[in-house]
Amino acid sequence: MTGPRIEIDLEKIRDNTRCLVERLKPCGISVTGVTKAVCGHPSIAMAMLDGGAIGLADARITNVRRMRDAGVTCPILMIRTPMLSQVEQIVETCDASCNTESGVITALAAEARRKGTSHEIILMVEMGDEREGIMPEDLADAALIVTRTPQALLKGIGANFSCLTNTAPAPEAMADLSSLAHEVEERCGPFVETISGGSSANLAWAFDKGTGGRVNNLRIGEAILLGTDPISGRPISGLHTDAFTLLAEVIETKIKSKPVPLKLSDPALSALSLIPGHHWTTRSILAIGLQDTDPTGLTFPATVTFSGATSDHIVVETTNCPLRIGSEISLQMNYSALVRAMATPDVSKVLLRNRPLTKRATTRSNGQLPEFL
Repeated sequence: MTGPRIEIDLEKIRDNTRCLVERLKPCGISVTGVTKAVCGHPSIAMAMLDGGAIGLADARITNVRRMRDAGVTCPILMIRTPMLSQVEQIVETCDASCNTESGVITALAAEARRKGTSHEIILMVEMGDEREGIMPEDLADAALIVTRTPQALLKGIGANFSCLTNTAPAPEAMADLSSLAHEVEERCGPFVETISGGSSANLAWAFDKGTGGRVNNLRIGEAILLGTDPISGRPISGLHTDAFTLLAEVIETKIKSKPVPLKLSDPALSALSLIPGHHWTTRSILAIGLQDTDPTGLTFPATVTFSGATSDHIVVETTNCPLRIGSEISLQMNYSALVRAMATPDVSKVLLRNRPLTKRATTRSNGQLPEFL
């Protein structure tokens, strides 16, 4: 089998989803599986649904279309504020979207009206991450606009934590989000169905708190896929951390010395002239580089040391165990490395323990029954 490639164990993704769903259920919190890191890969999306996720979420319309084209008909949430240029596609493919701009909401509602349907709105609130979000004091007014806009349905409110600031959400902020839901209901009347409290970074809060208050949903990607906490990088108890394995082929192995530059009067000659050093090491080159992944986000075997990378090569050093030409080295990835490797077409994706897409008792917001291929 050729490389580089990612081997994806779908059963471990199902297990991780199932574990999180079961642990969050006593807190009154459901799980929406986030597929943006895997480019909306339909089989990975289905593994999340098999594990108990109530729906999916993504940030790019191309990923959503990939899932829809494969027959995925469960509710899908667009989690990046919609572009005005993509309003038609979002209404066509997404049941709901996260929003912060009244002009975008108006455009979504107008497009929904043209299509004879409606579109659900989750209003995102700025709770300290300093990325997107309506200021808390303006949330009730924004919600009122949604309720007065035909074909726009107020689905709920939500917030992001640790995306930009990499700071764990404070319990006080989560309590404030619950309070904001009450304020919206008092001002607008309708019950706020969904309070989407954040991402994998909120799991420690949820497990520690034991109850989510009004928060009843988390949008989880990294914890399902990698089994790690986004803030600390540490494994989450009970989750698999090896559902994804990156394999790269060795294309060169040489014993080389550490060069020492000669200091010559001519700078150009000085840069080119080297004399052997006293330390010899075995250097190998892997057929993968910066175009394929984030080398700084890779975990190498204990006997292998990362030395550097270029666009097409990763250089490693080994001691007492030279790597054989044509052999493969297995690498574990953090979120950054996974995102880049999944996005490049030059890294093959191999599914392990796959299942065919099957029908399930999940409905879209328009009331249509799903019809999986």
